[in-house]
Amino acid sequence: MFQKSMSKLLKQSKGLLKYGMAALLAAIPLYPKFPAIGIAGTYVSVRLEDFLMAAVALLALIAFLPEVKRLFAKKIERSVAILLGIGLVSLLSGILITQTVVPHIGLLHWMRRIEYFIPLFIGLLYFRDKKEDTLEFFLKILMIVLVVAFLYGLGQKYLSWPVIITQNEEYSKGVALRWIPGSHINSTFAGHYDLATFLVLLLPIFVSLFFVIKKTTSKVLLLVVIFSGLWLLANAVSRISIVSYLLGVTLALVLIKRIKAIPIVILISLVVFGFSSDLLARYMRIIEVTYQKILSTRQINLSPLTIYAQETLLPQKVVSSPTPTPPPVFEDRSTSIRLNVEWPRAIRALKKNTLLGTGYSSITLATDNDFLRLLGEVGLLGFLAFCLLFARIFQTFSKILPVTKYYQGVSLAFMGGFLGALPGVFLNAFFIDVFEASKFATIFWLLMGIAVAMARKKRNEDNI
Repeated sequence: MFQKSMSKLLKQSKGLLKYGMAALLAAIPLYPKFPAIGIAGTYVSVRLEDFLMAAVALLALIAFLPEVKRLFAKKIERSVAILLGIGLVSLLSGILITQTVVPHIGLLHWMRRIEYFIPLFIGLLYFRDKKEDTLEFFLKILMIVLVVAFLYGLGQKYLSWPVIITQNEEYSKGVALRWIPGSHINSTFAGHYDLATFLVLLLPIFVSLFFVIKKTTSKVLLLVVIFSGLWLLANAVSRISIVSYLLGVTLALVLIKRIKAIPIVILISLVVFGFSSDLLARYMRIIEVTYQKILSTRQINLSPLTIYAQETLLPQKVVSSPTPTPPPVFEDRSTSIRLNVEWPRAIRALKKNTLLGTGYSSITLATDNDFLRLLGEVGLLGFLAFCLLFARIFQTFSKILPVTKYYQGVSLAFMGGFLGALPGVFLNAFFIDVFEASKFATIFWLLMGIAVAMARKKRNEDNI
């Protein structure tokens, strides 16, 4: 009787988990980052999405209770445990040895990392025996999410809808701002970089879907979704994300063998991006700064060649003159902050403790380079653990290449699009802390869990 009741409970939990995962896919990107519980000493807050994550995690624990003992039996899962374990040791080192971490804040950051990995395990467990129609359900949720984010972005730009961001202590209290001309569109995200990286991840999947599916109505709907995403990406005004998207969508189309479509997709994308004057201005700024730097360097190098002799000057009456206007400083603000402040700070932390870093939260909330942030916070050991995790993930994916041999339809589009997007995400990680951005990281690891589960399933079926 007890076994029968448990079996029924597990079955019901798995049925509910589908909608719990759908809730994560919808609520995490769309619900603004309003604080729920403040944490002393930091402006990072506990938010309602954290409670949703806890509820879905509990549901998953109940649904897969008999399999918890074997949760870390495979290499990828063990790699996550190794990474989190080194993170904990680094945290203790930062508290007790280097004394660079406030204990409760560092612990909060470490728990955040655990929270980000929970969707990975949910995806891995749930999708082991699920069919394509379940994947279609989740992709439809993400299509709706992207269109809603687009509509809200339009509202911010043209109807003065509120902007909720977390870029400093005051804004993180949930203060409602307004978009002003020349600024970035954040939509429902906490920052334009988070939004842009989210689009770098999703757009290659939807573009792949467009070229894989046959139904005309579905293609029309996908065009709406794709152009919504392109508009958001252009108005997020993230220069590196444009490059990352173009890289990701190109690789995705190569993987699904739609190579002839690449020039068309790239051309249409560039036309849409060209309508963003702010984006063009930021690219022109880089060109201008680079040109001025080269010009000033050449002038310095050539100046000794133009001096042949020094003339003797007669004494002259000194005439007071107004304070001269200082020459303009040619620099790109984002690049300067990275090169002069954030990246050197991470390198100093690494030098302080090469093996373990100085602990989570020790180098503030932003480094704008996820790899340097890893090195600074958890040291060389943590960085290598992170590399090990992705090495094992890519090893799994390598066994289902070419994807056209093992997948078709929606599954082909998802796997091709997701694998194509990964290099773009990694390119963004060189300039943005993408794996610490909760809205992106949660969705990324959930989709990663689904993709790895699908790869394992196909590998086992085909004995590869």
